[in-house]
Amino acid sequence: MNRALPAVRLRVPTHEDAFVWHRLFDDPDVMEFHGGRSAELSVYEELTARQRRHDAESGFCLWSMLDESDRIIGFTGAQPWPQDWGPKGEIEIGWRLGRAYWGKGYVTAAARQTLERVRAAGVPRVVAMVDARNSRSIAVTQRLGMRLAETFTTPVGRVEAHCYHLDL
Repeated sequence: MNRALPAVRLRVPTHEDAFVWHRLFDDPDVMEFHGGRSAELSVYEELTARQRRHDAESGFCLWSMLDESDRIIGFTGAQPWPQDWGPKGEIEIGWRLGRAYWGKGYVTAAARQTLERVRAAGVPRVVAMVDARNSRSIAVTQRLGMRLAETFTTPVGRVEAHCYHLDL
């Protein structure tokens, strides 16, 4: 089934977006594959600050994702893989969406915009690290044309993670 994707807009996150992200992601369903529990506000304040630096230096970041009404509904974008395990040195695309917005095509639409932007910034390949149990995110990687390239066991939690690749 090919349905039309919703209109989404991506913009560099502001400091104020940290408060919105904190509220949106304060949900056990949203955090199921991201540590299982909500993060402190300071985590999102640091994350949005880091994304502003990434955008200024590289032309891409994890952008705030806005719906048709200009409401922030999550983030989607790309950043250097931040861990000392896994696909070190790679640019990872990622997304996180408030629970109320799941199943509407927002992530796929925003991830496609992300691919266009990182390609325009000269990135030759992206990866997506996905918890092997996260069928919703795996479906997004498939819609983007990514292929499973590697499997890792996370150092914290000892969870199987799939690494998908896409040449741009």
